[in-house]
Amino acid sequence: MMFPLVRELAAAGIPVAVACRVLGFSKQAFYQWAANPVSERDWQEAELLNAAYDIHADDPEFGHRFIADELRAAGPRVSERRAWRLCSQQRIFSATIRRARRMNKKPGPPVCDDRVQRNFTATAPNQL
Repeated sequence: MMFPLVRELAAAGIPVAVACRVLGFSKQAFYQWAANPVSERDWQEAELLNAAYDIHADDPEFGHRFIADELRAAGPRVSERRAWRLCSQQRIFSATIRRARRMNKKPGPPVCDDRVQRNFTATAPNQL
């Protein structure tokens, strides 16, 4: 965000109008931000994250769905998608064990004998 830069430039003696014009936004947007630098949504998300950390600390197996359910039961309105976004940004994941993908595994011995010698063409029905 460029608003803190405008504040620093204004402290250095550069007019706010000039800094805003050069950076490409209005003075009104800067002054609106200066009056309230932390929005209400940021405060709400910080409170939700604190509650989510507490819920996750109590039971690390809880994923974002269970955290969303617990948050709803505690009071604040939060959707499952918002809980997913907050948990993924803060790297809050469930502690369940995931099976490792078996990549590059070589096949074992054949199950049965190859009686047709890999020749799957037939001249007539039931003839091979």
